[in-house]
This record gives sequence, structure tokens and C-alpha cells, in this order.
Amino acid sequence: MSEMTTAGPPPLGEEGAAAPYAARPWLALYPDGVGATLEPRFATMAALWDDAVSRRGGDPALCVFGTALTYAEVDAAATALAADLVLGGLPPGGRVAVLVQNDPQWAIALVAAWKAGGVAVSLSPLLKGRELSFELADAGASVLVCLEDLYDDVVRDVVAGSPLERVLVTHPADWVVDDEGRAHLAAASGGRRAVGDAERLLDAVHRGAGLAAPERAVAGDDVAALVYTSGTTGPPKAAMLTHAGMAYNAQVFAEWFRLGEDDPVLGIAPLFHVTGLVGHLAVSWYCGSPLVLSHRFDPELVLASVERWRPTFTIAAITAYLALAEHPGLASVDLSSLRYAASGGAPVTKAVVDRFAERTGISITSVYGLTETTSPSHLTPPGRPGPVDSQTSAISVGVPVPGAMVEVVDAATGEPVPPGTLGELVISGPMVVPGYWGKPDETAAAIPGGRLFTGDIGLMDDAGWFYVVDRKKDQINASGYKVWPREVEDVLYEHPAVREAAVVGVPDPYRGETVRAHVSLRAGASATEDELIAFCRERLASYKCPRSVRFEDELPKTSSGKLLRRDLRDRP
Repeated sequence: MSEMTTAGPPPLGEEGAAAPYAARPWLALYPDGVGATLEPRFATMAALWDDAVSRRGGDPALCVFGTALTYAEVDAAATALAADLVLGGLPPGGRVAVLVQNDPQWAIALVAAWKAGGVAVSLSPLLKGRELSFELADAGASVLVCLEDLYDDVVRDVVAGSPLERVLVTHPADWVVDDEGRAHLAAASGGRRAVGDAERLLDAVHRGAGLAAPERAVAGDDVAALVYTSGTTGPPKAAMLTHAGMAYNAQVFAEWFRLGEDDPVLGIAPLFHVTGLVGHLAVSWYCGSPLVLSHRFDPELVLASVERWRPTFTIAAITAYLALAEHPGLASVDLSSLRYAASGGAPVTKAVVDRFAERTGISITSVYGLTETTSPSHLTPPGRPGPVDSQTSAISVGVPVPGAMVEVVDAATGEPVPPGTLGELVISGPMVVPGYWGKPDETAAAIPGGRLFTGDIGLMDDAGWFYVVDRKKDQINASGYKVWPREVEDVLYEHPAVREAAVVGVPDPYRGETVRAHVSLRAGASATEDELIAFCRERLASYKCPRSVRFEDELPKTSSGKLLRRDLRDRP
């Protein structure tokens, strides 16, 4: 089913610069009861899910507005969909792409893919046609589950040239029964739409309900989900999240924060992102607790959900906390149930943490991880705020989680550097993905022998705290979303007035980083900033589009003709 390497990570050296990492000083900072290693409870996510259903079948699994779907209800829908997928010809290992917001359909499609012995392909609802075409073809997806409005706006035009054999459309209110929630979802999606030649997801579920459940087992090293990322270099590629890796990190989250069945999870992060996929879905299922969803992130709806469902744990990009902190209704909302609020995916500054704590009484906990580490590789111990590095002013991202081995190495030589010295973070352990789907060369370059070279520059102090201060490559991190400059430049070059283009990330107080384009125009041609931004918005997801455009007579280059992005980035 999967295309993956099997070589394990080599042991760290015990002498010289590697010795401080081999000694794992961070273990002394672990919460009580958490050991250096973790004995996995579940070999697969399918087994994890089945356990939750057997233990908590009659209890809420998904809470959406005023609707609470039980584990048994979600399982029944997923089993029926799986049966219909198999009847429709989905083979073992077949890819089922999912293009929905934070809706119950995400969970149903994900579990159904596993029950059918398949692989879920996580797609961003922000994708434009050209991006969606690429990812569907790259994954070889034969089935797509998507929202009606996305089918009408994006999917319909790319089906003919894709590997898709079936498209199942759904309305966000299909599994919501309360009138208030249905009214809101109808307004948010523009009401129900005609779907042409596509099928209704509800019809597939109803049809499958009369069929025998499929008998297709998955193994721990099988791919559970393909999640697209720009990774440490190059264009988007699909990280292969395994069943074992996802189950492992769900357990890491639960044991680290001592979460159980009485700890509802607030689903702020997008479920298509590794944070939502593992830090929301997998964690809540491991605990057998409810996951609270609200279709899209909306501060007012999130605050109302906290009051209604009383979640105790969440993880989100820092921009989400900023939006909540600035909401005018914050003061009247009781947030006391939120015992743990973690943030990862984008840099966290002490000023933001302090401001959020002032306004809510909640201390944001720093988390670090990548798609390639199946979400967390580092967590901050609860009740123990991470220190701030005096040299870089970076707040600590925490310490390596159980089973993770982390070194900081010289970015040029790959040799370990002493504590307090900047270098590239290299991670190995059961949470590291085996590679990128269909890309053995990229896998060998980024994850040689199972050791992930993250491309992030940071350091470890003597006590074992880790800090991330910069990136090795030019990748832009806007609110936790990764943007590769070349992809944006390629679109700008399609504009008839553009002669040269260079895209850089610049600091932004809200998004962490934002995209800025530098452009030189063809002789005699003209274009405005608004025109170029609109041109990009027609062809790229919104988070990839430039927020500003600078016009230059000439772009700076090296003697060999390479663009000097650093020169552009440093301009005020």
C-alpha cells in the first residue's frame, strides 16, 4: 500500500558534540508520570477508533453548534460509506481525498477510508483549481468528498483531467440537526446547490447502510493520511502519516497533558492540517472525548462553543488566539474550562502570550512540530512556561516528547554543535514520517535513514530547552501555513506586464510572517499593486498571495544571476 523506507535512525554518538543530546537533559523537565519512552496502546488509528467506539459508543464524539453526534453514530455512517466505497471499486490502498471544512464529514470520510483499507488525502479548502489538480494527480486519488460550494467553485472544472472516478458532495449541515446551526451553515455556504454529475454523500451512506461491512485490515506502517506540505524544500509534496505514527502522537498529547474522556477538545485548527488531524481528531478519539467543531474558525462562534460545550484542551496557531483576544465579546465569556491552550505552527512571542493571559487568564503553551513529525516533536511541560533565550529573544518551543531524539547540527556539515549554538534541528523517532508519497529522492534528501532534517534553525540550552529562531530555507510561514516563494513567483510571471519577480516573507504582527512580492515590469508595460494581488488571488490560495507588492527597476542578483532574496527581505 505505501511507498516508504524501513531503515531506522542510527544511534546518536556518545562522545564530543553529540554527547549533550545523547544524554537527553530534557528528561528532567518532563511532567510527573511521563517517561523517556512510551509504550504504544494502539498499533493503528483504526484500532484506536474501534476502541473509542466500544468504550464510548453512546457518548458524544462530535459537537457542532447544538448537535452532538455519538461515537456509534459516526461509526455507523463511516462503516456504511466504507461499504459503498468498496462496492464502487475502491481497492486496498486506494486514496480518498477530503475537501471539506471542520465538519463531521471530515471524520466520517477519514474513518471510512481506513475501514475500506484506504488512505485519506487531506486537501485544503483554500486551494484553487491548478493547485487542486496537482494534488489530486500527485496522490492518485480516485474518490473525492467535497462541499457543495467547493464543487461548484473549484472542483467541477478539474474533474475531467484528474484521476477521480467518483465525487461525493455534501452540505455542511448534512449531519447538523439543530435549527440554529443549520441556519448558520446554510448562510455560510450560500444554501444548497445543484451538483450536476456528482453524487450526494448522504446517498452513498444510505446505500452502504444495507451492505456488509468491509473486512480490510490495515497495519501500523500503512499510510493513514497524505498531508501536503512544502516540507523543507521544493514544491508541495505529500507527507505519509502512518497509522502507528498518528496513534503514537495522539497518545503523547493525551499522556503529556493528562487528558481523558472528560476533556472535550476544541477544534480550532483546520482538520486538513496536521495540527487538526492529530491534535484534534486523533487526540479526542484516543481519549474518547468530544471534539467541538464550528465549520470555520470564527471568534464569536468559537467563544460560544466554549461556553456551550466546555472544552478543556485546544491547540491552534497564535493568530487564532490573537483574534479571540481582540473580540469585543471576550470579557463576557466564561473560558475557565480551558485548562490547556497550546500553540504551534507559527512563531509565538512572549508579548502575545502575556497579552492573552492578561485578557483571559489562560497561559498559552508552546508546541513545536512539523507535518513530517506527525504534529508534535516538542511540548512545553504544563504549568512550566518555557524560558526566553537571552540572545535571540525566542521563547522556548519546549522539550522533545517521549521517544523523540533531537540534535542541533551545523547546517553546512551536519555535525552536532554544542548547547547554546545555533544549528539545524534534526529529529528521529516514531513520530517521524517514513517519507513523501512517490518521491524517493526528496525523502532521501530530507529524511536520510529516518532522521528528519527540519530546515529550522535553533538551539538547545544546557537544561534541555529548545528554541527555534529562523529557517534554513526561504520558506514563508504565514499563520502556520507554509508558502514556497517560487510557486508565487511562477504565477506572477504569468502576468503579461511582469519581467522579474521575487517573493519573500516579512515580519507581520498578526500572521507571524506575510508574503511580499518584488516585481520589475516589462518595458512599456504597466500594472498596479492591487492588480497583481488580484491576479494571484485568482490562481492561488489566499494565504499564498502577496499582501504587498514593491516595484523595482532591477531585482538584486549575485554575480551568477541568482536573486538575492535576503537583500529584499531586509528592506524596510
